[in-house]
Amino acid sequence: MLERLQKILSDYGIASRRHAEELIKEGRVTVNGQIAVIGQKADPEKDYIKVDGKLLIKPEPKVYYAFYKPRKVITALLDPQGRPTIRDFIKGIKFRIYPVGRLDFDSEGLLLLTNDGELAYKVMHPSSQIEKTYMVKVDGIVEPETIEKLRKGIKIEGKLAVPVSVHLVKKLKANSWIKITLHEGRKRQIRKMLERVGHPVIRLIRIAIDGVKLGDLKPGQLRPLTKEEIEKLRRNK
Repeated sequence: MLERLQKILSDYGIASRRHAEELIKEGRVTVNGQIAVIGQKADPEKDYIKVDGKLLIKPEPKVYYAFYKPRKVITALLDPQGRPTIRDFIKGIKFRIYPVGRLDFDSEGLLLLTNDGELAYKVMHPSSQIEKTYMVKVDGIVEPETIEKLRKGIKIEGKLAVPVSVHLVKKLKANSWIKITLHEGRKRQIRKMLERVGHPVIRLIRIAIDGVKLGDLKPGQLRPLTKEEIEKLRRNK
């Protein structure tokens, strides 16, 4: 379909329409080997459009997935040690996607996957203060005073780690389940906090990242994010 060159360059992420006009005026855009002119139309599916001698390649559409990372799986696309990675579970996706942040080898639960670098950076950066929620099974019976101690913060490697919230969910015969929400996510932070109060982690599951919830996903499964989920992540600070 024929479209104005300015629109094509804008749609392909080369420049805004106004800046695209400047590129055309400067003679930096060619169509099928001929220097383009203002007002010219082209078909990006059929014509060879170049900017500064480089052929225009259609960018991949942005895609977003929620994935249940199983335990004993590396949050990476490749592992030199040959351990299972998330790549083993996303072979059916034709676009190259990457994990947003990470989950430890022994942890499981919600992991976002996307090819949108800008959104990934926003979700991971501490200034966004995006909440991440975990269900944690720990050794021993957690008493109310321990919950209060966790709420006030635990010093890890000289720095106080203060969660957004901590709640005791269930007591079992020899274990407890607690729910913890964090803004920051220092390496193995939850495990270190709970070790400090005498309750080593037995199982750790991330169940939510801001408005995106793990829901009914099973280990190894993934689903596309909804439009509402994507927009909520984008609206954060």
